[in-house]
Amino acid sequence: MPSTSKAGLRLAMRHVILIVVSFLMIYPILWMFFASFKPDDQIFSTSNLFPTTWTFAHYIDGITGKSGTNFGPMFLHSLEISVVVVIGSLFSSALTGFAFGRLEFTARRFLFGFMLATMMLPAQVVLIPQYIIFHRLSLINTFVPLMLPSFLGTTPFFIYLMVQFVRGIPKDLDEAAAIDGCSTYRLFVSVILPLTRPALITIAIFAFYWTWNDFFSQTIYLNNPNLFTVPIGLNMFMDNMGNSQWGDLFAMSIVSVIPVLIIFIFFQRYLVEGIATQGLKG
Repeated sequence: MPSTSKAGLRLAMRHVILIVVSFLMIYPILWMFFASFKPDDQIFSTSNLFPTTWTFAHYIDGITGKSGTNFGPMFLHSLEISVVVVIGSLFSSALTGFAFGRLEFTARRFLFGFMLATMMLPAQVVLIPQYIIFHRLSLINTFVPLMLPSFLGTTPFFIYLMVQFVRGIPKDLDEAAAIDGCSTYRLFVSVILPLTRPALITIAIFAFYWTWNDFFSQTIYLNNPNLFTVPIGLNMFMDNMGNSQWGDLFAMSIVSVIPVLIIFIFFQRYLVEGIATQGLKG
């Protein structure tokens, strides 16, 4: 009986510690959320978490453009780019991952090793050559430089994840499919692709996250205010002269988190399954 009481006490203490740590981690988000409902003169003048006067003006001004920054079109631009990048990442990683994981061809090991080596290169290293190419093609101030690379397999991590997942699928299925007369194309579409759903969903989630939050590349290629995206729009609320619109910034930051939060809530099971898979142990 005493041992049971001690075990219950340890469990209760563990839960208390986890609750406290979780609150400390989420407190900045809570503070930003409630600050978005405060008038500008109360955001930093009071230490209270909850506003004494509630206002929705920051959300209205940010979405309608009354604050000088029309966040509505930016939201749609980011959504368009992110969705296309997700499609391109799934297309390129699925095909390349299947080729490296299942097909036998000349220099396969060398090409796979070369692909892994590119994972060590910072994005800034290839930025200038890419910019020169897109500039000569007159594609600056378009969404093409942000979307086209995803169809060309320029994210080695996605390919590596797919390759390891494909290698974890038993090859007996390939032999059974060959006996049934399946071609390589049919093997990929009907056998391998359905079994890699956890990896594909993981790739889609990461591709959406990284593209939605990508400030650096979008700043480089987009100079037209009519094409600005969410990260650039949030930066426009900041003023080097000290006149930053903090209320609107916090409000639009909360709005920008909503798509990411929705995707995580609905697909977190697949995210964990795709990462913690036996395919990565091969």
